[in-house]
Amino acid sequence: MLAPILRPGKVIGVAANYQDHIAESGMKRRDRAAAMPRLFLKPSTSVAGHQEPVALPAITDQFDWEVELAVVIGTPAREVGIADALDHVFGYTTSNDLSARRLVHGIPDDGEPQTGFFAWLEGKWLDGSAPLGPYLVTAGEVGDPQDLPLTLAVNGVRRQEASTADMIHSVAELISYSSRLMTLEPGDVILTGTPAGVGSASGTFLQPGDVVEAEVGPCGKLETPIVAPEDHGRR
Repeated sequence: MLAPILRPGKVIGVAANYQDHIAESGMKRRDRAAAMPRLFLKPSTSVAGHQEPVALPAITDQFDWEVELAVVIGTPAREVGIADALDHVFGYTTSNDLSARRLVHGIPDDGEPQTGFFAWLEGKWLDGSAPLGPYLVTAGEVGDPQDLPLTLAVNGVRRQEASTADMIHSVAELISYSSRLMTLEPGDVILTGTPAGVGSASGTFLQPGDVVEAEVGPCGKLETPIVAPEDHGRR
């Protein structure tokens, strides 16, 4: 199955949007009243569909999983308020923000904090690192986006289990804040962050032959087989 949105104009990611994931990453708990959403962009080439093989990138030896609720924008949004933000949503789908936790690029680390930040950021850009699907469910069918279960399993073993109720910044808040920075257009996608249970917390990372199953509420179970680089596209 193809991804429900093949080439979004923008894929906006949200970092550190669940307190339990922040804790397992060794970071300080965020004060919701003072915390700004931490946004980043992923390229459209990161999008993959249900059961589409994703090649383990040669540039990393730590490829990780992150189940997330994905929001698909339906009407243009610019400077919208929180109260009106959900009016701009067409629907929702399941996503998996596959992330390279460490880059192996053959360049010595200079130890500067900015270098570490950009290495983290570049680890979000890899081809196939934003699987979406299998279904795009309309906003009316989903109802409250802050009342959806999220789960993720690797090779049948449950790794993540949470609820979108645990988000620090709600879907409406993320849309409103994003629309203050850039115009959101129909087909744009917002990945709303992941809960605890990522592989880096236990030192466990994806390998060729692994199958990741992510599921969010009524949006269906998104299956992603991980393959070796030379096997990419053979299925």
